[in-house]
Amino acid sequence: MKMKQMAMALALLLGAAGVEAQVPEKENGNVRMAREIPFDRMIPPHELEVSYEKTVHLLFPSEVRYVDLGSPNIIAGKAEDAGNVIRVKAAVRNYKGETNMSVITEDGAFYSFNVRYAEEPLMTNIEMKDFIHDGEAVNRPNNARQVYLRELGSESPLLVRLIMKSIWKENRRLVKHIGSRRFGVQFRLKGIYAHNGLLYFHTEIRNMGSIPFDIDYITWKIVDRKVARRTAVQEQVVLPLRAQNNVTSIARYSSERTVFAMQKFTIPDDKHLVVELCEKNGGRHQTFTIENEDLVRACNIEELTIK
Repeated sequence: MKMKQMAMALALLLGAAGVEAQVPEKENGNVRMAREIPFDRMIPPHELEVSYEKTVHLLFPSEVRYVDLGSPNIIAGKAEDAGNVIRVKAAVRNYKGETNMSVITEDGAFYSFNVRYAEEPLMTNIEMKDFIHDGEAVNRPNNARQVYLRELGSESPLLVRLIMKSIWKENRRLVKHIGSRRFGVQFRLKGIYAHNGLLYFHTEIRNMGSIPFDIDYITWKIVDRKVARRTAVQEQVVLPLRAQNNVTSIARYSSERTVFAMQKFTIPDDKHLVVELCEKNGGRHQTFTIENEDLVRACNIEELTIK
Protein backbone atom coordinates (compact mmCIF):
# COMPACT_ATOMS: atom_id res chain seq x y z
CA MET A 1 0.00 0.00 0.00
CA LYS A 2 2.82 2.33 0.89
CA MET A 3 4.50 1.68 -2.47
CA LYS A 4 1.28 2.49 -4.31
CA GLN A 5 0.89 5.78 -2.41
CA MET A 6 4.47 6.77 -3.33
CA ALA A 7 3.82 5.96 -7.00
CA MET A 8 0.66 8.08 -7.05
CA ALA A 9 2.47 10.96 -5.33
CA LEU A 10 5.20 10.83 -7.97
CA ALA A 11 2.58 10.88 -10.72
CA LEU A 12 1.00 13.99 -9.17
CA LEU A 13 4.38 15.74 -9.00
CA LEU A 14 5.11 14.94 -12.63
CA GLY A 15 1.72 16.25 -13.63
CA ALA A 16 2.28 19.49 -11.72
CA ALA A 17 5.58 19.94 -13.57
CA GLY A 18 3.85 19.56 -16.93
CA VAL A 19 5.29 16.09 -17.55
CA GLU A 20 2.95 13.44 -18.87
CA ALA A 21 3.10 10.49 -16.47
CA GLN A 22 2.38 6.89 -17.32
CA VAL A 23 -0.15 4.90 -15.36
CA PRO A 24 1.62 2.67 -12.81
CA GLU A 25 1.87 -0.92 -13.98
CA LYS A 26 2.20 -4.07 -11.90
CA GLU A 27 4.94 -6.51 -12.80
CA ASN A 28 5.36 -9.67 -10.69
CA GLY A 29 3.37 -7.97 -7.95
CA ASN A 30 5.61 -4.85 -7.91
CA VAL A 31 4.57 -1.38 -9.06
CA ARG A 32 6.72 -0.15 -11.98
CA MET A 33 6.87 3.52 -12.97
CA ALA A 34 8.05 4.21 -16.51
CA ARG A 35 7.64 6.78 -19.27
CA GLU A 36 7.83 6.04 -22.96
CA ILE A 37 10.61 7.76 -24.89
CA PRO A 38 9.03 10.26 -27.32
CA PHE A 39 9.86 9.90 -31.00
CA ASP A 40 11.46 13.36 -31.19
CA ARG A 41 14.26 11.96 -28.99
CA MET A 42 15.06 9.22 -31.49
CA ILE A 43 18.16 9.49 -33.66
CA PRO A 44 17.05 8.32 -37.12
CA PRO A 45 19.50 5.68 -38.38
CA HIS A 46 20.98 5.55 -41.87
CA GLU A 47 20.28 2.49 -44.02
CA LEU A 48 23.43 0.57 -44.93
CA GLU A 49 23.88 -2.49 -47.14
CA VAL A 50 26.87 -4.80 -46.76
CA SER A 51 28.12 -7.85 -48.62
CA TYR A 52 30.33 -10.85 -47.97
CA GLU A 53 32.25 -10.35 -51.22
CA LYS A 54 32.58 -6.55 -51.22
CA THR A 55 33.84 -3.96 -48.70
CA VAL A 56 31.84 -0.84 -47.90
CA HIS A 57 33.87 2.24 -46.93
CA LEU A 58 32.42 5.08 -44.83
CA LEU A 59 34.28 8.41 -44.93
CA PHE A 60 33.64 10.65 -41.90
CA PRO A 61 34.52 14.36 -41.58
CA SER A 62 36.79 13.68 -38.57
CA GLU A 63 38.66 10.80 -36.94
CA VAL A 64 36.63 7.87 -35.64
CA ARG A 65 36.89 7.28 -31.89
CA TYR A 66 34.31 4.53 -31.24
CA VAL A 67 32.57 1.79 -33.24
CA ASP A 68 29.96 -0.64 -31.88
CA LEU A 69 28.44 -3.51 -33.85
CA GLY A 70 25.03 -4.96 -33.06
CA SER A 71 25.90 -8.57 -33.92
CA PRO A 72 28.80 -10.78 -35.11
CA ASN A 73 27.14 -10.94 -38.53
CA ILE A 74 29.15 -7.87 -39.56
CA ILE A 75 32.77 -6.78 -39.06
CA ALA A 76 34.19 -3.24 -39.15
CA GLY A 77 37.48 -1.50 -38.55
CA LYS A 78 39.51 1.61 -39.29
CA ALA A 79 41.43 1.78 -42.52
CA GLU A 80 45.21 1.84 -42.06
CA ASP A 81 46.69 5.37 -41.93
CA ALA A 82 43.22 6.90 -42.34
CA GLY A 83 41.53 7.45 -38.99
CA ASN A 84 38.35 8.89 -40.52
CA VAL A 85 37.57 5.87 -42.73
CA ILE A 86 35.66 2.77 -41.58
CA ARG A 87 35.44 -0.38 -43.67
CA VAL A 88 32.43 -2.68 -43.15
CA LYS A 89 31.74 -6.21 -44.44
CA ALA A 90 29.39 -9.09 -43.73
CA ALA A 91 31.06 -11.80 -41.64
CA VAL A 92 28.30 -14.29 -42.53
CA ARG A 93 27.07 -14.83 -46.05
CA ASN A 94 23.36 -14.11 -46.59
CA TYR A 95 22.61 -13.43 -42.93
CA LYS A 96 18.93 -12.85 -42.24
CA GLY A 97 17.27 -9.86 -40.66
CA GLU A 98 18.85 -6.57 -39.71
CA THR A 99 21.55 -5.47 -37.26
CA ASN A 100 22.89 -2.05 -36.30
CA MET A 101 26.16 -0.12 -36.02
CA SER A 102 27.02 3.06 -34.07
CA VAL A 103 29.98 5.39 -34.65
CA ILE A 104 31.31 8.34 -32.62
CA THR A 105 33.85 10.69 -34.19
CA GLU A 106 36.42 13.03 -32.66
CA ASP A 107 34.25 16.11 -33.20
CA GLY A 108 31.56 14.57 -30.97
CA ALA A 109 29.20 13.51 -33.77
CA PHE A 110 27.11 10.36 -33.29
CA TYR A 111 26.06 8.22 -36.26
CA SER A 112 23.59 5.33 -36.23
CA PHE A 113 23.14 2.71 -38.98
CA ASN A 114 20.69 -0.12 -39.67
CA VAL A 115 22.69 -2.74 -41.55
CA ARG A 116 21.19 -5.27 -43.97
CA TYR A 117 22.79 -7.91 -46.16
CA ALA A 118 22.84 -7.37 -49.93
CA GLU A 119 24.76 -9.47 -52.46
CA GLU A 120 25.30 -6.29 -54.50
CA PRO A 121 25.24 -3.21 -52.21
CA LEU A 122 23.81 -0.12 -53.85
CA MET A 123 26.64 2.05 -52.43
CA THR A 124 30.13 0.86 -51.52
CA ASN A 125 31.84 4.25 -50.85
CA ILE A 126 29.86 6.73 -48.76
CA GLU A 127 30.91 10.20 -47.60
CA MET A 128 29.09 10.97 -44.35
CA LYS A 129 29.92 14.67 -44.62
CA ASP A 130 26.98 15.03 -47.00
CA PHE A 131 24.60 13.93 -44.24
CA ILE A 132 26.15 16.41 -41.82
CA HIS A 133 25.50 19.41 -44.07
CA ASP A 134 22.26 18.50 -45.82
CA GLY A 135 20.26 20.93 -43.65
CA GLU A 136 17.23 18.69 -43.39
CA ALA A 137 15.42 18.98 -40.07
CA VAL A 138 14.82 15.24 -39.92
CA ASN A 139 18.59 14.63 -39.84
CA ARG A 140 19.26 17.12 -37.06
CA PRO A 141 19.77 14.48 -34.31
CA ASN A 142 22.45 12.80 -36.45
CA ASN A 143 24.14 16.13 -36.97
CA ALA A 144 24.00 17.27 -33.33
CA ARG A 145 27.44 16.84 -31.80
CA GLN A 146 26.33 16.11 -28.27
CA VAL A 147 28.87 13.40 -27.39
CA TYR A 148 31.38 14.67 -24.82
CA LEU A 149 34.90 13.24 -24.99
CA ARG A 150 36.93 12.69 -21.82
CA GLU A 151 39.98 14.72 -22.80
CA LEU A 152 37.85 17.84 -23.41
CA GLY A 153 36.25 17.70 -19.95
CA SER A 154 32.92 19.54 -19.85
CA GLU A 155 33.47 21.29 -23.18
CA SER A 156 31.45 20.31 -26.24
CA PRO A 157 33.63 19.06 -29.14
CA LEU A 158 31.50 21.13 -31.51
CA LEU A 159 32.12 24.30 -29.50
CA VAL A 160 35.87 23.59 -29.37
CA ARG A 161 35.90 23.24 -33.15
CA LEU A 162 33.91 26.47 -33.62
CA ILE A 163 36.18 28.40 -31.24
CA MET A 164 39.34 27.27 -33.03
CA LYS A 165 37.80 28.08 -36.40
CA SER A 166 36.72 31.55 -35.23
CA ILE A 167 40.15 32.37 -33.79
CA TRP A 168 41.73 31.30 -37.06
CA LYS A 169 39.26 33.30 -39.18
CA GLU A 170 39.47 36.52 -37.15
CA ASN A 171 43.27 36.40 -37.23
CA ARG A 172 43.78 38.96 -34.47
CA ARG A 173 47.26 39.71 -33.17
CA LEU A 174 46.89 40.05 -29.41
CA VAL A 175 50.47 39.05 -28.51
CA LYS A 176 53.30 41.07 -30.08
CA HIS A 177 56.33 40.17 -27.98
CA ILE A 178 56.61 36.38 -28.33
CA GLY A 179 58.28 34.79 -31.32
CA SER A 180 61.47 33.68 -33.06
CA ARG A 181 63.05 34.70 -36.36
CA ARG A 182 66.10 32.95 -37.79
CA PHE A 183 67.34 31.68 -41.15
CA GLY A 184 64.55 33.43 -43.05
CA VAL A 185 61.80 31.73 -41.01
CA GLN A 186 59.57 33.39 -38.41
CA PHE A 187 57.59 31.47 -35.78
CA ARG A 188 55.42 33.64 -33.54
CA LEU A 189 52.54 33.52 -31.10
CA LYS A 190 49.62 35.73 -32.13
CA GLY A 191 47.22 35.11 -29.25
CA ILE A 192 46.25 33.10 -26.18
CA TYR A 193 42.58 32.46 -25.40
CA ALA A 194 40.82 30.72 -22.51
CA HIS A 195 37.38 29.14 -22.16
CA ASN A 196 35.85 26.57 -19.82
CA GLY A 197 39.03 24.80 -18.75
CA LEU A 198 40.79 24.93 -22.14
CA LEU A 199 43.54 27.18 -23.53
CA TYR A 200 43.87 28.10 -27.20
CA PHE A 201 47.19 29.16 -28.75
CA HIS A 202 47.19 30.95 -32.11
CA THR A 203 50.56 30.59 -33.90
CA GLU A 204 51.95 31.64 -37.27
CA ILE A 205 54.88 30.35 -39.35
CA ARG A 206 56.26 32.62 -42.09
CA ASN A 207 58.71 31.26 -44.64
CA MET A 208 60.56 34.19 -46.22
CA GLY A 209 63.01 32.00 -48.09
CA SER A 210 62.99 30.29 -51.48
CA ILE A 211 63.08 26.77 -50.00
CA PRO A 212 59.88 25.15 -48.61
CA PHE A 213 59.87 24.59 -44.85
CA ASP A 214 58.75 21.06 -43.92
CA ILE A 215 57.66 20.64 -40.29
CA ASP A 216 59.07 17.66 -38.42
CA TYR A 217 57.35 18.39 -35.09
CA ILE A 218 56.28 21.13 -32.67
CA THR A 219 56.83 20.49 -28.96
CA TRP A 220 55.37 22.29 -25.94
CA LYS A 221 57.39 21.73 -22.75
CA ILE A 222 57.41 23.33 -19.30
CA VAL A 223 61.08 23.46 -18.25
CA ASP A 224 63.25 25.09 -15.56
CA ARG A 225 64.37 28.64 -16.29
CA LYS A 226 67.88 27.98 -15.08
CA VAL A 227 69.41 24.53 -14.99
CA ALA A 228 72.77 24.00 -13.27
CA ARG A 229 75.32 21.89 -15.06
CA ARG A 230 75.27 18.15 -14.35
CA THR A 231 71.68 18.52 -13.20
CA ALA A 232 68.86 16.54 -14.77
CA VAL A 233 66.49 18.77 -16.70
CA GLN A 234 62.92 18.57 -15.39
CA GLU A 235 60.52 18.69 -18.33
CA GLN A 236 56.75 18.44 -18.48
CA VAL A 237 55.40 17.88 -21.98
CA VAL A 238 52.07 19.55 -22.80
CA LEU A 239 50.18 17.80 -25.60
CA PRO A 240 47.61 19.62 -27.79
CA LEU A 241 44.13 18.11 -27.78
CA ARG A 242 43.01 19.58 -31.10
CA ALA A 243 44.50 21.69 -33.89
CA GLN A 244 42.89 23.90 -36.52
CA ASN A 245 44.83 23.96 -39.82
CA ASN A 246 47.58 21.65 -38.59
CA VAL A 247 49.92 22.06 -41.57
CA THR A 248 53.02 19.99 -42.31
CA SER A 249 54.75 22.25 -44.86
CA ILE A 250 55.11 25.99 -45.54
CA ALA A 251 55.65 26.86 -49.18
CA ARG A 252 58.33 29.37 -50.11
CA TYR A 253 57.46 33.04 -49.57
CA SER A 254 54.24 32.14 -47.75
CA SER A 255 52.80 31.74 -44.26
CA GLU A 256 50.44 29.42 -42.40
CA ARG A 257 48.56 29.80 -39.12
CA THR A 258 47.45 27.12 -36.64
CA VAL A 259 45.24 27.16 -33.53
CA PHE A 260 46.06 24.59 -30.82
CA ALA A 261 43.62 23.61 -28.03
CA MET A 262 45.06 22.37 -24.72
CA GLN A 263 43.96 21.55 -21.22
CA LYS A 264 44.24 24.55 -18.90
CA PHE A 265 47.56 24.75 -17.04
CA THR A 266 49.75 27.28 -15.23
CA ILE A 267 53.52 27.70 -15.07
CA PRO A 268 55.48 27.89 -11.78
CA ASP A 269 57.61 31.01 -11.19
CA ASP A 270 60.88 29.14 -11.72
CA LYS A 271 59.75 27.60 -15.02
CA HIS A 272 58.51 28.67 -18.44
CA LEU A 273 56.84 27.08 -21.45
CA VAL A 274 59.21 26.40 -24.33
CA VAL A 275 57.66 25.98 -27.78
CA GLU A 276 60.02 24.44 -30.33
CA LEU A 277 59.48 24.15 -34.08
CA CYS A 278 61.83 21.71 -35.83
CA GLU A 279 62.38 21.44 -39.56
CA LYS A 280 62.35 18.01 -41.16
CA ASN A 281 65.73 17.16 -42.69
CA GLY A 282 66.91 20.71 -42.03
CA GLY A 283 68.34 23.06 -39.44
CA ARG A 284 66.08 26.12 -39.51
CA HIS A 285 64.67 25.32 -36.06
CA GLN A 286 62.73 28.00 -34.12
CA THR A 287 62.06 28.39 -30.39
CA PHE A 288 60.15 30.85 -28.23
CA THR A 289 59.10 30.91 -24.57
CA ILE A 290 55.82 31.73 -22.81
CA GLU A 291 55.71 32.93 -19.20
CA ASN A 292 52.94 32.40 -16.66
CA GLU A 293 52.03 36.09 -16.81
CA ASP A 294 51.28 35.62 -20.52
CA LEU A 295 48.84 32.81 -19.67
CA VAL A 296 46.98 34.79 -17.00
CA ARG A 297 46.44 37.58 -19.54
CA ALA A 298 44.73 35.18 -21.97
CA CYS A 299 41.77 36.66 -23.82
CA ASN A 300 38.40 35.62 -22.45
CA ILE A 301 36.67 33.70 -25.21
CA GLU A 302 33.38 35.57 -24.58
CA GLU A 303 35.09 38.52 -26.23
CA LEU A 304 35.39 36.48 -29.43
CA THR A 305 32.63 36.28 -32.03
CA ILE A 306 32.10 32.56 -32.53
CA LYS A 307 31.03 31.79 -36.10
